[in-house]
Amino acid sequence: MEYLEQLGCQARQAARILNQLGQTEKNRGLLGAADALEGEAESILKANEKDVVRAQENGMKPSLVDRLKLTRERIAGMADGLRQVAGLPDPVGEVTSMKLRPNGLQIGEKRVPLGVVGIIYESRPNVTSDAFALCFKAGNAVILRGGSDAIYSNQEITKVLQKALKEAGLPETSVQLIEDTSRETVREFMRLNTYVDVLIPRGGAGLIKTVVENSTVPVIETGTGNCHIYVDETANIAMAVDIIDNAKTQRMGVCNACESLVIHKGIAKKVIPAIAERLLEKGVEIRGDEPSRSICSRIEEASEEDYKTEYLDAVISLKTVDSIDEAIEHINRCNTGHSEAIITKSYDNALKFQNEIDAAAVYVNASTRFTDGEQFGLGAEIGISTQKLHARGPMGLKALTTVKYIIFGNGQIRP
Repeated sequence: MEYLEQLGCQARQAARILNQLGQTEKNRGLLGAADALEGEAESILKANEKDVVRAQENGMKPSLVDRLKLTRERIAGMADGLRQVAGLPDPVGEVTSMKLRPNGLQIGEKRVPLGVVGIIYESRPNVTSDAFALCFKAGNAVILRGGSDAIYSNQEITKVLQKALKEAGLPETSVQLIEDTSRETVREFMRLNTYVDVLIPRGGAGLIKTVVENSTVPVIETGTGNCHIYVDETANIAMAVDIIDNAKTQRMGVCNACESLVIHKGIAKKVIPAIAERLLEKGVEIRGDEPSRSICSRIEEASEEDYKTEYLDAVISLKTVDSIDEAIEHINRCNTGHSEAIITKSYDNALKFQNEIDAAAVYVNASTRFTDGEQFGLGAEIGISTQKLHARGPMGLKALTTVKYIIFGNGQIRP
């Protein structure tokens, strides 16, 4: 606990300094860190290779190894993410809703940093730089606890970021990594509410459930994506196949990948063979209900649990329905509140789907893979919030701030 308290104390001190920094100073730190990531790419890749080799020896799924693995291109992408955040407007200090009360008081809201943000995440070392960038630009210090699978990568990335901050004359403890990956330490971290203002878990359902149930620090839930695509009876078949292919196979181990298909029975005999041909040739196993299996014999039998599963792998479930109402009911019952899509030519059905589906992002005729901070114009994201309080959907800079009321008077006293 002493180790964590030291990290927390250092983060709190850094947060006080960050709260006073202007946009120019923060951008200087981000641009220096971006250059450092590219300049130290070789050392980062060597550390990452140790993680990848160990993951493969431990039998990690290929889709998850892909999430763990870094390349020069991915490191360049991490650096570009920092530069993009530097180019975004700084939300800190924005004053809104200034109102004049009858007693002469002027009352407004000013956007301010959260303070110290804690992030618990799994095998995605790019999260280390993304989280730092967004928290730093929003004036927050961040304490990171990555998964043991990526410990060497995270250590090296954090070391590079801290060195860049120090060289820029900024507090290097603006970003810190918990290097003890034991479960006992992470449980203690979840109770570090004296120093940590908000905790954000990024990872699978098990991780998020553990944090939500055990944390005494306020939690923003992110992550799990049992994302659906509903093919309406009026859908363009070629469009449906292309969107489903992209949403499932472009990158399988991510939270915005499509995990479940819902097909209207009125178009099932035409569209299921086309979808199956495309997905099966790419090695995706399809698990479906009896009507879909009668149309395509290569579809495996689905269980009820399949319809609620985030696979993060080359597997997808398929359910046939009689109506859009049944599709909406099924999706709202099985989804995780992440991203859902409808493929349709019907304007009425498109609006109905968007109005009645309960999720952070609802698409019409587009891939769920767009649920991403960069794709939404927010820059690198801290995560996809699937809850409804404080923030929902891709969390950019604004989601990492809060507000305080500022009041101007000229001697008023309350009668």
